[in-house]
Amino acid sequence: MWYAIIGTDNANSLEARKSARPAHLARLQQLQDEGRMLLAGPFPAIDAEDPGPAGFSGSLIVAEFASLADAESWASADPYLAAGVYRETSVKPFRKVLP
Repeated sequence: MWYAIIGTDNANSLEARKSARPAHLARLQQLQDEGRMLLAGPFPAIDAEDPGPAGFSGSLIVAEFASLADAESWASADPYLAAGVYRETSVKPFRKVLP
């Protein structure tokens, strides 16, 4: 089943985000390589493709896991959480309808 993982950033997390980004992306790439990634990306803190120093307010990952517990376990090991980028994460079952 698909699960939406929503990470909400701490204030002023841009530098921590930059530092932890390679490890974060490596985990996402593994999901992609396994064919389990639907989409992933950050929420710019302002209405711009590249928010510059404004940074990001969080991230969305939609990926396939065997269970909610597996998705929550995966999310709890995210390098962004360990680095203090995310102040919280939530995981919700997701049902893809379109396209």
